[in-house]
Amino acid sequence: QVQLVESGGGLVQAGGSLRLSCAASGRTFSSYAMGWFRQAPGKEREFVAAISRTGGSTYADSVKGRFTISRDNAKNTVYLQMNSLKPEDTAVYYCAAPGSRLTPTQDMRYKTLYDYWGQGTQVTVSS
Repeated sequence: QVQLVESGGGLVQAGGSLRLSCAASGRTFSSYAMGWFRQAPGKEREFVAAISRTGGSTYADSVKGRFTISRDNAKNTVYLQMNSLKPEDTAVYYCAAPGSRLTPTQDMRYKTLYDYWGQGTQVTVSS
């Protein structure tokens, strides 16, 4: 049973930074891609960033240049470093993992590829 536990959310002023962490358990962490998604009130859950098992990353246009995803396979943890935060980044942030290894042609941005989700962590950016 794969379990994902996020931490690191909180309240920050615009322009500030936060680092989210997601601890994974239940299978060989290094063999799978990992993703971060977010959901603001009244909106659909949207892609933020993803990292492949080999370390390649992709980002939503809205966070490119401000957010960085990384992974530490020794700690079974994926991180999301968020800099230059804006009020529109306010959302619940979710860590996600696919149920199987993704092929090179599968786009990590699609949330339908992810079978396991954490409970979410709230990020609030004040103006």
